[in-house]
Amino acid sequence: MSRVNVSWIITVLAVELATLSAAHAHSCHEVKTAFQVRQIGQLKWVPETPATGVDLSVCKHAGPSCCTRRMEDSYRAAVLRDTTQNIRSYSFELKYLISEHAAAFQDTFQSLISFSQNHLTSLFETTYSSLMSSISPHIICLFTDLSRFLQGTGNVSVEAAVHCFFDSLFPLVHTRIVNPGMAGSVAADASDGNQLGDCLRMTRQDVNPFGSHPKAMAKELADALRAGRVLSLALGIGSEVMNITETAELSKECTRALVRMHYCSHCRGLTLIRACNGYCLNVMRGCLASLSELHNPWRQYVTVLQDLTHMVAGAHNLELALLRIRGQVEEAILYAQLHGPRLTATVDKVCGHSSNVSSSTVGAFPPTSVTPPPVNISQDVPGADKIGMLAHLHREFTDYISRYKSFFNILPEALCEGEMGADELTCWSGDDVVKSYTARVAGSGICAQKQNPEVRVRDADPVLMDVKTRLELFNMEIQEIMPGVGHRESWDDTGSGESSGECDDEDGCEGSGESVASPPITEADVAKTAVKVSFHDSPITRNNPSSDASLSMASFIIILLALGLQWPFI
Repeated sequence: MSRVNVSWIITVLAVELATLSAAHAHSCHEVKTAFQVRQIGQLKWVPETPATGVDLSVCKHAGPSCCTRRMEDSYRAAVLRDTTQNIRSYSFELKYLISEHAAAFQDTFQSLISFSQNHLTSLFETTYSSLMSSISPHIICLFTDLSRFLQGTGNVSVEAAVHCFFDSLFPLVHTRIVNPGMAGSVAADASDGNQLGDCLRMTRQDVNPFGSHPKAMAKELADALRAGRVLSLALGIGSEVMNITETAELSKECTRALVRMHYCSHCRGLTLIRACNGYCLNVMRGCLASLSELHNPWRQYVTVLQDLTHMVAGAHNLELALLRIRGQVEEAILYAQLHGPRLTATVDKVCGHSSNVSSSTVGAFPPTSVTPPPVNISQDVPGADKIGMLAHLHREFTDYISRYKSFFNILPEALCEGEMGADELTCWSGDDVVKSYTARVAGSGICAQKQNPEVRVRDADPVLMDVKTRLELFNMEIQEIMPGVGHRESWDDTGSGESSGECDDEDGCEGSGESVASPPITEADVAKTAVKVSFHDSPITRNNPSSDASLSMASFIIILLALGLQWPFI
């Protein structure tokens, strides 16, 4: 074969390769594939080839486009769906942590309540069986009120519940234990609404038949349950905050910015190129500006949770208070027995029923003289194996919840981190393929968004601002009720919670109100020089605008080499 024929073959191959490359460059095939894989809309809406003069509202540029107005509408729906889903996926673990701990706390408490109730019931079944049938409803009432108090349901007072129980216990103890020889009718009816029973109930605190035991029991339970009640309410507040925030709506300006970031590159055929890190931070911080405003009250709220869990479980106060109920009731009854004669004399004077009992009969049944048992310590309390249940439960919770103190501040970084690719030479700036993003990265929060070049943040979301106000009020109320709670060093180190919008380095702004000990997730270095690449200057690519051109040249060289190797045999 002559050299002319070989030259002609090479020329034809070069023309064909160029034609194939141009055909590939002006195809919307990859855009259509991405449209289908991401379930954005119907494939018939995607054109086969790029067109010029397309009426677009977001992804506008001078060159040909693979997008249509209908595709843009689908992109809007897709970014709202995907961004909302991503936010929920990041918040799910925190929401689950709070709700599950609240449920576990209630389950553990109910287990302690049931054990303590059964333990007290067994005291009357084995030691004071004559009182059992009459006192049983009052035992149930006592523990029901304690449970309702901790759950925060109804207007229940621990002190009132305890004193009500002892008010009901007094007529039974006086007529059946201290004075077992009283007339049968009086003894039987003393707790059921007759005159003596009513008098004993109403004068119990004045007569003081049980000594200091009722007040001591009421104070111990009230102190222990108060922290548990506040913790239970706090966990409910946390669950409510998470339910509201995960359904927060994204603004129209945010939606447009998200379309530009995720899909405007598709209009140029760049379906796999990723947004620049600094660009993504600007978009997400603008979209989540109102959520970022929750950072400071949420951070203090988490500290409140930590302090409350320590108060509830640190010294086993709640468990011990419940487990000691039987012992305290027993000691109260023994006190009444030990002081039987004085008690009877006082009752006769106050209620005027000495005529119902003959002195000889009373003397025939002297009260039992028993030395009260020593004050219980943890290892002496029946059910001591249950001590530490709350401590173990809360220890795990505080370890996990501490990781979420800055959740609302670092959420934009977390969302962008999921979008970033590693070791990529170019990225999408919203308008072009660039080597680096040069705009300043705005800080977190509403104030800092004045500096945001990508998203216009007009006003704070009123729903989220209401959540912020409620969190702040809750924190203040807790500190008024329980001074010192929520004011640990971990909170004192934090900042003011407002960002000036100015950055001290090239990596963007620090998050609002972040402590030195727990800095926010920082973005990668934001590069500075942009490389303008138009649709006309390069073929449509997946990632790098020069990749298809390089591939075509490589193929051409390979063919030439093959021809060169075959030259001697032609």
